[in-house]
Amino acid sequence: MKKRVVALIMCIMFLLGGCQAEAAKNEERTTYLFAMDTTMTIRVFGGSDELMQSLQKRVNGIENEVSVTREGSDIYRLNHEGSTNAAPDTEVIMNRALKICEDTEGALDVSVYPVVREWGFTTGEYHVPSQEKLEELIAFVDYKKVEPTEEGFRIPDGMAVDLGSVTKGYTGDVLAEMIRSDGVKSAILDLGGNIHTVGKKINGSFWRVAVRSPEGTGLVGVLEVADEAVITSGGYERFFEDEDGNIWWHIIDPATGYPAKNGVISMTIVGREGIRCDALSTALFVMGPERAAEYWRAHGDFEMIMITDSGDLFITPALNERFTPDAAMPYHVKVLG
Repeated sequence: MKKRVVALIMCIMFLLGGCQAEAAKNEERTTYLFAMDTTMTIRVFGGSDELMQSLQKRVNGIENEVSVTREGSDIYRLNHEGSTNAAPDTEVIMNRALKICEDTEGALDVSVYPVVREWGFTTGEYHVPSQEKLEELIAFVDYKKVEPTEEGFRIPDGMAVDLGSVTKGYTGDVLAEMIRSDGVKSAILDLGGNIHTVGKKINGSFWRVAVRSPEGTGLVGVLEVADEAVITSGGYERFFEDEDGNIWWHIIDPATGYPAKNGVISMTIVGREGIRCDALSTALFVMGPERAAEYWRAHGDFEMIMITDSGDLFITPALNERFTPDAAMPYHVKVLG
């Protein structure tokens, strides 16, 4: 009888120990930081304090290399000196960005920075530039003139580059890979609204990511995702109103120098690669509904939700199966063919 009791106690202790070990394995660790001009939240289920410190250090390292305003960064030197050596992250981000600029026929153009700055979106000194000033600045907008060198990159006088349209997406990719390499199966990263997920939740269910309404503080719906990035570009993110009541937002059409108003008011891209999702959320916003739909049909390596100023919400078929519209959403859902 005593042997049975001892065996039972040992069995219970073993089970409790296993539960405690599993709980420790899935312990939530959260890091908050301010970087890349935004607030970031990194939630990891498992891992270690050392991992969290490494993730934060990696974010800061990338920012130090590619910040457009931080003196000493590769991009700061490129814009102020015309050439720069390129650290590994800078080289990867620039080359990927230039490839997507080419692939989208300039709907994304990393050299539009002087135009964005003139509107005041980088300084907070908002104003509507004159047509003459915009024409002067647009003459220097041409990603094709960013020239690779043996050490890094070179640009002509008068040109300036900003990699902000792809950097957070790239950063999410890097952090997600670090997390997976550490053996962690579940994590979610919010990099200033850019969402990156690692695996599913620890209970095996999908992550539920809200898609914000472009015309208010509510939601249009919720997406179920796993091991994917969800990145949205919308005019509501940063804008100003002029004296006549006109709204001007920060997403600039490189072809005109004016905020892109081609019919899209919100563009959400979902895919495995954050840097591509980040770039396409801007590029397809600029393209407008017809060209954006054509681009998706031609490539098919991402999913999207596109909201237009005509009151329609276009969604790709595969994503529609994982999207729950909000009951109060005012848009008409249309599945892209």
